[in-house]
Amino acid sequence: MRNADMILRSDNIFTGRDHSCIAGFVALSGNQILAVGAGGGTEYMNEDTVVYELGNQVICPGFVDVHCFFTGWLLTTAGPDLQACTTESSVLSELSSYSAGLRPGDTLLARGLKPDFTGLTREKLDEVFPDHPVILFYENGESCYMNSSAEEVYQFTPETCWSESYWRLLRYLLNKREFSVPGFKNYMNMMNSRGITSVKEMGFDDFYGFTDVLKELEEQDELTLRVHFMSQPVGAPMDLEHGRRMRSHFHSPFLRFSGYNQMTDGSISQLEGEMKEPYLHTDTCCKKDIDWETLKADAIAADAEDFRFSLHAQGDGAIGKTVDIFSLCKKDEKGRLVNRHAITDLECSDPADLERMGQLGIIAEVYPQIMSLADRESKVSMISETIGSARGKNYWNRRKMADSGIVISCGTDLPLLYDDIPESVYHSTGARFPEGGEPFNPENALSPSELLEAWTRGGQYNLGQEEMLGTLEDGKTADIAVLDGDLFHTPLEKIRDISVSMTIVDGRIVYKK
Repeated sequence: MRNADMILRSDNIFTGRDHSCIAGFVALSGNQILAVGAGGGTEYMNEDTVVYELGNQVICPGFVDVHCFFTGWLLTTAGPDLQACTTESSVLSELSSYSAGLRPGDTLLARGLKPDFTGLTREKLDEVFPDHPVILFYENGESCYMNSSAEEVYQFTPETCWSESYWRLLRYLLNKREFSVPGFKNYMNMMNSRGITSVKEMGFDDFYGFTDVLKELEEQDELTLRVHFMSQPVGAPMDLEHGRRMRSHFHSPFLRFSGYNQMTDGSISQLEGEMKEPYLHTDTCCKKDIDWETLKADAIAADAEDFRFSLHAQGDGAIGKTVDIFSLCKKDEKGRLVNRHAITDLECSDPADLERMGQLGIIAEVYPQIMSLADRESKVSMISETIGSARGKNYWNRRKMADSGIVISCGTDLPLLYDDIPESVYHSTGARFPEGGEPFNPENALSPSELLEAWTRGGQYNLGQEEMLGTLEDGKTADIAVLDGDLFHTPLEKIRDISVSMTIVDGRIVYKK
């Protein structure tokens, strides 16, 4: 019998194999789970075995974020944080001090600014900083101040300041290795502290060469996240040759190419989510012009070469059309998709389309913390005014997804949201907005165990790694997260006080509270 290097003991071990916890132990040897069972696991111990007595803390498989953007997070750390500046003169003074350390031609970035500094005009920034493109992001990240040089170099404006528009800026940041490499290490540490052990990263176009950095980190044994990266065509059309190169080069347990991602519609609140029926008080189903024919052609072309494809859809019309597209892809003898295509977000869905997703085997990538971004009054008011309460009953319908046999996985669209599994339980099982009170569409909610399964087993199924990861079983790879409270018996109003106390990746502790 092999001896364990480490044993974790707890009254709450969520193996992911069923919906209940067991009391017992998880024994690790090297990077593998040696045994999981009742009792203390003493039969696997010797004098060198390290034992962690965790009481009622919940031991889980490592958590998976299937939709996040390191590049977006990197941008939130670029340049000085000017949130404390209350006058335009103090802003310019801070920026002048910071720019003294830059080379001529370097881009001057800053963040956290209030949107009402009317004196920070294009002309004023041109005058004060003639040697630098200048981009100063608002505190909400939704717009910015820019000078003429920045608009010329990066080809977006404060009016078009969203991630797909500033891909040239992201290319610039990723290629500043003295910034992006330490940034990625900090990103991994941050994700590990939240129990995340695997991610599916959205990289625009060819990720602007950052895959070379990831490979170097892997070779130096410095990856503490398993990174599955996708290509999201933004600056150029979908490039299948790039995908072929990536697939041939990146297929290790820590670094893999995962296919392609594209956007479809936008936010329902801005009438840009495509609905099957017109919005109230308008004659439009979507204010956004969506090139469905190109999306269909790209998805089918990728599928033909066995690349997986994910499409981001929010309104029931966009979700229905996305299901239509995937229904044209290759199927097995049971009528299920050969490749693991996914739909991301799924804010307001037609239950009939969720049934079709289950039949086809389309994976759902949901945002279980999304309710944290709004209060009940404003969100319910928006729904009532745009699509009405009858269609509003189909908001965030994860219950129908589970009942339709859909594999559910979890994402954050980080930096839109930051992974917080207890917070996700509060919102997606309690159906509460941040302030609490009456639940919203509680009939659409999942149970805590179903949500944990989505964060673990569902995420690894999404990534095609369910044979190696996603459950706590003998012989599987030891990616584990430990929560410092009893997620199943803590009152809902206290759930958000729970946090991650330990994260293990490939048998190594990468975070300990």
